[in-house]
Amino acid sequence: MPEGDPIKTRMDRFRPKYKTADPEMIRAINRYHVLDAIRQGGSISRVEIAERTALSRATISAITGAFIEEALIYAEHVKVAGGSARGRPRVMLKLNPQAAYVVGVRIAAHQISIAVTDFKADIIQSLNMPIRPARQSLDVISDIIEDGVRDCVTNAGLSLQQISGIGIGIPGAIQEQAGSCRTGAFGNTAYNTLSDLLDERLSVPVLVENDTSLLAMAEHWFGHGYDVDEFAVVTLEQGIGLGLFIRGEMHRGKAGLGPSLAQMRVSPDGAALRREENCVDACASQAAILNAARKIGAVKSDESFPTPHLMKKLSDAANRGDADLATIFASAGNVLGYAIANLVSLLNPAKIILAGQGIHTSQILISALKKALEANTPAPLRNSTQVVFSGEGQDDESMWARGAACTVLRQLYEAPWQTLA
Repeated sequence: MPEGDPIKTRMDRFRPKYKTADPEMIRAINRYHVLDAIRQGGSISRVEIAERTALSRATISAITGAFIEEALIYAEHVKVAGGSARGRPRVMLKLNPQAAYVVGVRIAAHQISIAVTDFKADIIQSLNMPIRPARQSLDVISDIIEDGVRDCVTNAGLSLQQISGIGIGIPGAIQEQAGSCRTGAFGNTAYNTLSDLLDERLSVPVLVENDTSLLAMAEHWFGHGYDVDEFAVVTLEQGIGLGLFIRGEMHRGKAGLGPSLAQMRVSPDGAALRREENCVDACASQAAILNAARKIGAVKSDESFPTPHLMKKLSDAANRGDADLATIFASAGNVLGYAIANLVSLLNPAKIILAGQGIHTSQILISALKKALEANTPAPLRNSTQVVFSGEGQDDESMWARGAACTVLRQLYEAPWQTLA
């Protein structure tokens, strides 16, 4: 990236600060809306940008002119279909994919995924490394991520000096402003220092966010949440995750921690279950399913981790007629369906997007989930929220890392009203 590039200047460690009613803030907000309209449109005219943003044409011309000078976008002259050969071509604006490059990292329970993307969030290079972070120290995890990022960036034909930022998604309650992991990812509270460690090693700004929130960002940019202002992403993996968009913005709550479906109580009777057992995560996650299967002797004592292979083996046994395992999967689906029904009742989002390894493992679980969702959703709301299933396999893993990259890019595009002190 050239010396003094505006992308690097505007990064300011992800956190530009403005005073209320500051003209610079207003200009930054307008710049964000225009740039985001160009991103969504793909190829868009200034007139169409004015329609989408409600900004004046003079403002849009000034902003897009500056963007072209900064090499963030470029203009393409397109002849109007069916028009005269002498007719004036339309000027269409597009993002310059080479304006910036970012890296997205997803630390999952069974692997680390890395993706290098351009300014449009198109993946240039990706890498998946099988590893169980819970078994490793933070220093080892940092070494692995550092090596993976360096390899991925090199294989993309880039240098680290060209990378504007790195986004990292990890499970747990992440405090957005501080980038700290409040609950301890994989039981390791030392993840609070992960961003500082990698920032120091790679000399690139690092942003840490909840992994399901990052997946929700990817869905909003490219997937089932595209052009949808209010939706929720529910993931079923080792734990239960929730990413929530309200009014087109990621919802994080007052403390910046975001919502939690995992800790939602499933029984009002406090005496019936201990606190740690009386929540969605303890009843419906893949870890909970595996724990229940262990209690009935369906898995060996040393099979302590819900790998995709092991969970598929249990699901196949349930499908072949193992009644006890079928009951375990159905019970998990029932609890998750009940929790999602409460989500629909409270928020009535346009869509609920179901994703994650566990969603595609057991048809018994999905059938029970759908029945519980139908039974527990108030009748007036049953047809107002659409429930969809996100992709599976390699594409799904890439989507998580791409979401991490999208979150960094969104900081580059800037939404300053979210960063005011």
